Amino acid sequence: MKKILPLLVAVLFYSCHNESNTDYEGEPITQNFEISDDIAFEQEITESKRKLIKTGEVIFKTKSISETRKNMYSIIKKYKGYISSDESVNDSYRKINSISIRIPADKFDDLLYEATKDVLNFDKKNIEVKDITEHFLDIQTRVKTKKELEKRYLELLQKANNVNEMLEVEKQIGLLRSEIESMEGKLKYYSNQVSFSTLNLSFYETMDIKEDGFTDKFKYNFKNGWSNIVTFLLFLVNLWPFIILCILIIILIKHYFKRKRAEK
Repeated sequence: MKKILPLLVAVLFYSCHNESNTDYEGEPITQNFEISDDIAFEQEITESKRKLIKTGEVIFKTKSISETRKNMYSIIKKYKGYISSDESVNDSYRKINSISIRIPADKFDDLLYEATKDVLNFDKKNIEVKDITEHFLDIQTRVKTKKELEKRYLELLQKANNVNEMLEVEKQIGLLRSEIESMEGKLKYYSNQVSFSTLNLSFYETMDIKEDGFTDKFKYNFKNGWSNIVTFLLFLVNLWPFIILCILIIILIKHYFKRKRAEK
């Protein structure tokens, strides 16, 4: 134990020294760098492909929701995308279809143009591009450092002289492996977000209601009122533990005052 302890301390010091440059999430901490380090890092970013996450949200009105939906599915198939979610909602006055599209990043603009080229007015159109290049490279560097550290721990494990030394080193290896897997999981997630852009597309069709049709208005408003009642009842169902608790409290309070009156 006396022989391996100094080595273990040295490895831990090396780990803490490398981790001091960034926090766990990889966000840079303000500090002074040598100019040569800055230039090297910028050069690394320039030489590598930038990591951009592109997302978009579009909402518009259509004359026929069924035709638009059919057209969207055809365009998505054309550009090798896929639908990650599809939701249809009908209320008293309109039908709404919302779909979330994952599309290869290099096909995002083409798909967006073709999907909306006939739209005259947008209720909403928002496109965002987030550059995560520095953050991505930072995590990659930290994974490399962690793996080098893991290799040193494995070498220490081979030099362990007793069970206590083995358990201590294996504990450190387990913690290190957990951190590596967590960071590699983030890299995979970011890579997926970079490779496939996300477009949230919503289109709706308004319902035709006759202005002088009292019966039609009555039906729509009655249906809407009934929906509100159902929503309210479902809300009460979610609160049933609190309702029962309130009833029990009221019963206990009544019982308490009734007993007080009986004692007088």
